[in-house]
Amino acid sequence: MDKRDLIEIVQSLAIAAVLAFLIITFVAQSFVVEGSSMEETLQHGERLIVNKLVYRFSEPDRGEIVVFTPGEDEDNRYIKRIIGVPGDTVYIQDDQVYVNGEPIEEEYIREEMREVGETGPFEVPENSYFVLGDNRNHSADSRFPNLVGYVDRDKIHGRALWVFWPLNEMRLVDHAEYSLEEKNNSAANSS
Repeated sequence: MDKRDLIEIVQSLAIAAVLAFLIITFVAQSFVVEGSSMEETLQHGERLIVNKLVYRFSEPDRGEIVVFTPGEDEDNRYIKRIIGVPGDTVYIQDDQVYVNGEPIEEEYIREEMREVGETGPFEVPENSYFVLGDNRNHSADSRFPNLVGYVDRDKIHGRALWVFWPLNEMRLVDHAEYSLEEKNNSAANSS
C-alpha cells in the first residue's frame, strides 16, 4: 500500500465519520425500548429508528410516539405517546382519557387502567406536551409531575419510526390518530 492509498482510506473514513455524526445528530438515531411502559405497541428490548428530522418541519401531534428527555435528566430517554398538545385539557375518568372534553379511542390499550397518578384536569402549557405510556399501569408519564410531568418541546428528540430488531418483529411504528374537534380557545371546556 502506497501513500496515496493510505490518504484515500483516511479521507474515506473521515467522510464516513462526518456523515455518521450528521445523520445521528440531525436525521435519525437508534433507540432501545427499556421496560414495559409501551406494551403492547413496543416491547422491552426492541430496537427502533427515531426520526429526528420530522420535528424540524412540523410540530408533534396527538397519537405520535416520541422519544424525549424527562425534565433535566439528560442521561435518560423515555418513549411515550403524545395525548395532549399545547392548549389542550386532558383528564382521566373511569378508565377513559378525555382531551378537551372528548373521549379518545385508544385501541392500543390492552389492560384496564387502575387509578394511578393524577387524573387531572391537566391544562397543557404552551410549548409542552402531555404524554402517556400505552401500558398505563406500568408507566412513569405526565400523570406524575415529580417524575415526568409535561414534556417541553425542546426535550423531544424525535418520532418513533421503525422497529428493526428483533428481525422477526420488524415493522413501522403505529401512531394513533384521534379525531377530535379543534378546541375553541375562546371557550374553556372544564368538563
